[in-house]
Amino acid sequence: MITLCFDFGNSRSKVAVFENSTLLETIDLSDDLFAAVDSCLKQYQPAKTILCSVVDHDVLVEEMLATQTQFHKISHQSNLNYKIQVSKPETIGPDRLAILAAARNLYPDQNTLVVAVGTCITYNFINKFGEFLGGAISPGMEMRFKVMHTETAKLPLVKQEWNTSIIGYDTASNLKSGVIWGIVYEIDGFIEEYSNRYGCFNAVLTGGNGVYFAGQLKNRIFADPNFIFKGLLILSELNN
Repeated sequence: MITLCFDFGNSRSKVAVFENSTLLETIDLSDDLFAAVDSCLKQYQPAKTILCSVVDHDVLVEEMLATQTQFHKISHQSNLNYKIQVSKPETIGPDRLAILAAARNLYPDQNTLVVAVGTCITYNFINKFGEFLGGAISPGMEMRFKVMHTETAKLPLVKQEWNTSIIGYDTASNLKSGVIWGIVYEIDGFIEEYSNRYGCFNAVLTGGNGVYFAGQLKNRIFADPNFIFKGLLILSELNN
């Protein structure tokens, strides 16, 4: 059985193709989401589909998925494999709901912190009792570069370089060091604080840019760029 897991994000949109529980491939979608989804349906003819969207998109996309497949769109009202222990659960992003489902499934009865590095960086903590206690949100890498450029008179807009030195030698390299190493130390700082509070726990790094930071962190962390898709598959099984 084929299941398509769609993730419409702020920076890019992707779909993961599963055959039963096996991930076959992930595909970047074009900006024309209606055409992209239609093409996926024709090519893979899935039995089930699930959508995680943090952007405004054409509602016809959902109608098409619901008409041709067993379809579910993630929200705080979805059936979950964990409990939400925060105020205003309706404000929790569906992307966070999905990665928490993966955390609970892969690390049952364990404290787990999932750090998702994308347009924003989210810190998502689920305890050993299967309770989502909350976390944190901070600006992502590209957002930090853009804000320093747009909110100042003379700072240039620069792009990341993964081999950036911690000591910048000019304005551009200072900006790169501040953003790249600032994120590294931020993530390490959060991991250390959670460790102080909860002792032994799992730390997972995911998101579009997550894999690039994994090697820079001093704390042990498991990097999995497909973590959200694993969670989407679980939620598809629970809700379809």
